[in-house]
Amino acid sequence: MKQGFMAVSLALLVCASACTEKKVEKATGGNPFLSEYTTPFGVPPFEEIKLEHYKPAFLQGMEEHMAEIEAICNNTEAPTFENTIVAMDQAGELFSKVRIVFGGQSSVNSTDELEALSREMSPLFSKHSDDIRLNPKLFARVKAVYEKKDQLGLDKEQAKLLEETYKSFVRGGADLPADKQDKLRELNSELSMLQLTFGQNMLKETNDFLLLIDKEEDLAGLTPALIANAAATAKAKGHEGKWAFTLHNPSVMPFLQYAENRELREKIFKGYTMRGNNNNANDNKEVVKQLVEKRLEKARLMGYDTYADFTLEERMAKNEKNVFNLLNELWTPALNKAKDELKDIQAEIAKEGKNFTAEGWDWRYYFEKAKKAKFDLDENQVRPYLKLENVRDGAYYVANKLYGITFTQLDNMPLPHPDATVFECKDKDGTLLGLLYWDFFPRESKKGGAWCGSYRSQTYDEKGKRVVPLVTIVCNFSQPAAGQPALLSADEANTLFHEFGHGLHGLFRDVHYYGIGGVPRDFVELPSQIMEHWVFEPEVLKVYAKHYETGEVIPAELIEKLDKSGKYGQGFATTEYLAASLLDMDFHVLKEVPANFDVVAFESKVLGDRGLLKQIPSRYRTTYFNHTMGGGYTAGYYSYIWSEVLDSDAYQAFVETGDIFDPETARKFRNYVLTPGGIDDAMVMYVNFRGKEPNTEPLLKNRGLK
Repeated sequence: MKQGFMAVSLALLVCASACTEKKVEKATGGNPFLSEYTTPFGVPPFEEIKLEHYKPAFLQGMEEHMAEIEAICNNTEAPTFENTIVAMDQAGELFSKVRIVFGGQSSVNSTDELEALSREMSPLFSKHSDDIRLNPKLFARVKAVYEKKDQLGLDKEQAKLLEETYKSFVRGGADLPADKQDKLRELNSELSMLQLTFGQNMLKETNDFLLLIDKEEDLAGLTPALIANAAATAKAKGHEGKWAFTLHNPSVMPFLQYAENRELREKIFKGYTMRGNNNNANDNKEVVKQLVEKRLEKARLMGYDTYADFTLEERMAKNEKNVFNLLNELWTPALNKAKDELKDIQAEIAKEGKNFTAEGWDWRYYFEKAKKAKFDLDENQVRPYLKLENVRDGAYYVANKLYGITFTQLDNMPLPHPDATVFECKDKDGTLLGLLYWDFFPRESKKGGAWCGSYRSQTYDEKGKRVVPLVTIVCNFSQPAAGQPALLSADEANTLFHEFGHGLHGLFRDVHYYGIGGVPRDFVELPSQIMEHWVFEPEVLKVYAKHYETGEVIPAELIEKLDKSGKYGQGFATTEYLAASLLDMDFHVLKEVPANFDVVAFESKVLGDRGLLKQIPSRYRTTYFNHTMGGGYTAGYYSYIWSEVLDSDAYQAFVETGDIFDPETARKFRNYVLTPGGIDDAMVMYVNFRGKEPNTEPLLKNRGLK
């Protein structure tokens, strides 16, 4: 999963990010949340925060937030931009301060106790949010200010905050009659709990599976590093002398790619693709059914035909027709390319004197053989040149060349987890931009995938001083064997640059109000995906891609092989992604949900009717599709390809200058895309940078689909 900084729709929840830290007058009782952080840079004192600190801080935070809201409602002065809109934007400091740490720790250092607390607090959070956005007195004040917006002399940033605040109330149900508001409260609470349950079930399903191998011959084809990691995993789980493989990507994907034992490939493939669909305590089928039902019910309550209609109204795409037009434009060429790749796979099977038809658990294994046959390139030829720290420094190099910024590692700092590191980021003039945390490797307490988040969003304090952001990047890269460096795959190097792009977006942001800090979901991937274009540029590879043992710069002939093979495999990659995007949309354009709705059968039908190859499952099948069912990318997984139209076209702006580090183009991208948050409409921001709207030609070319 590649996930980044999402748009914050509720100014009233103060964008769920703690910023300035003011003294709390109540007794702290030793609770770190209830007093000003005294740590360097005011970062959360992670090591001091215990499970028992969260709940009382949450309760006090919600109490204080509601008191601030009541003070706004009961203000005897006429509603103004300052005493209503700005006051709301700044309210809820303690609640946000606790929630942002809790959210981060629930993702990277979860425990059964933390999950139980999440379930306990979820309905309270939902009620708190609804108590604010469904407060008639508060909405009356917001509406009074909004109706005078043209007379207030607001600047662009203020006008946008007012618009977003008003919209958040309307879309939150403030205009609904009382009986429908009661129903909305009920639905919001149920949806919140269902999404939480889905994610917790998925994590348990992932952690519960173990492929245990006790015969050394069954390891044939696997790399020494993967075998060593499997031995270490087995030992940690009480199976010393054996080898254990898990469903975390750095374990399952290389196994599918290299393991010669077809029966074991099938076993781990089915374990991976059946998560949440095993008719056990963690089964997600009924959870999904209820999610789809209740989302549709909420959409209808709000006056929309489908949940996609409700969601897309706030995105660049605007409506389902525009989403399907893009996905369908790419589907046929991607599927045709995948069919060509399948022919290559079948040819490799035939070379071995076998005549079976490839299945899903064969694709990665035989595709790797086909790629080697075509380009004389094996991923393991590249890994020695992609030492983790070097790749990270390569991303820093690109950022320095583009924007002049620098990164310096900080020691003796509180960290979200002992595995994490933290860097100080400074602008070219030496000004502090923010801090950047990295957390690279998988563990059972960490959610899968990769994402970028925040422990404090950028804003300005009451004295007009910029409060610097605390950005965190979380990955699940291949764990190195004991005493060995972490060597990344090409895909993992790409992921690092991608998430770093999200990180730059957070570090560069410069807005005065929380409520306009975010951008639409289908624009948010532009800053991350454009960074992927530099990963394997020869000029960049020569800087960071150095052999971990000899220090030798990656050979020119290997760079050439990477370049030539770069588009090979895009049939599979694009098809599996589009399948997930279409599946997400198909669930959320439903206008009715049958009482006997079978979500797995629905998945099979909608993708089967489009001709999806049986060897290519959707990148995320329904019962572990956390992007959409867990929230965040609901009716929005298409956003990656939508943003890829933007990033492919945007990178052309650099290419057209003849210098991929052209300083003027970089300046414009920073000023018009990375810095302004959500002050402007997303397409306006893009056109301000590029001078025109994008088209799909660069994307089709980059993916080799045209």
